[in-house]
Amino acid sequence: MDTRFLGVGVALVTPFDTNHDIDYTALKKLIDFVSEGGVNYLVVQGTTGETSTTTAQEKLDLLKFVQDNNSKKLPIVYGLGGNNTRAVLETLKQTDLSGVDVILSVCPYYNKPSQRGLIAHFTAIADASPVPVLLYNVPGRTVVNMKIETIVELAKHPNIIGIKDACANFDQYMELAKLCPSDFLLISGDDNHVSPMISIGWKGVISVIANAFPKEFTEMTWHALENRPDEAAAIQYRFLDMDGPLYAESNPVGIKKCLEIKGICSSEVRLPLVKASDELGVQLTTIMTREGLL
Repeated sequence: MDTRFLGVGVALVTPFDTNHDIDYTALKKLIDFVSEGGVNYLVVQGTTGETSTTTAQEKLDLLKFVQDNNSKKLPIVYGLGGNNTRAVLETLKQTDLSGVDVILSVCPYYNKPSQRGLIAHFTAIADASPVPVLLYNVPGRTVVNMKIETIVELAKHPNIIGIKDACANFDQYMELAKLCPSDFLLISGDDNHVSPMISIGWKGVISVIANAFPKEFTEMTWHALENRPDEAAAIQYRFLDMDGPLYAESNPVGIKKCLEIKGICSSEVRLPLVKASDELGVQLTTIMTREGLL
């Protein structure tokens, strides 16, 4: 198992200015903030980074900027996936992945492939990728759930080292912990379930919440990994009421509002998303104040 990816990876937001251009000053501030907060690795251009509305050149620019400003020299995971297998393979050929430790490749969306299609898709990517691959199962966005037997089959590929799973199905989580090889990284994609998932054998989280609360979320995760369940639960409960509001107006709208409240970056997002409503801002501020997160 690649132990660099135990604990907390933060799915970095992409800060924008009022013209909706990338705010690199704010991104540097965010990288420093989460790094000082103790996160274990950085995830560039995942869903939370608004990858569906950044251009191909912006993706490359963002990756290079994070690499150049990675003050703690943390491992880097880069989002590289899609629903057109041929296009993903071409992007792999054209992208300089030196300095990238792993790619995170999302389950194909919209075209609803069969499980056999998923195996063929990810096998082609893993065969072509010069760096290891993390699968990403997020049926709430892709419509298709990668079934247990599909993931177990893909886990046999030597270049597929783990999965980020956000299917919100605990039976699936338990079966994967039971059936996957012991060196296969099982990483939560659901901030609200990190502690219980670790209790059944999962190894950490790629987190949205850790953008704004890296210290607390990293402490929580490592309490769980180091068998201190009471301490982990106490912190997990502080975020319980935040989970619903955080996604009420879509991700990363809520977490960008939290970051704005904390003075890290603006809450601007690119259309078709719109920034947080005043009501959501009040709700998040109230929760953050009550739970001692401000």
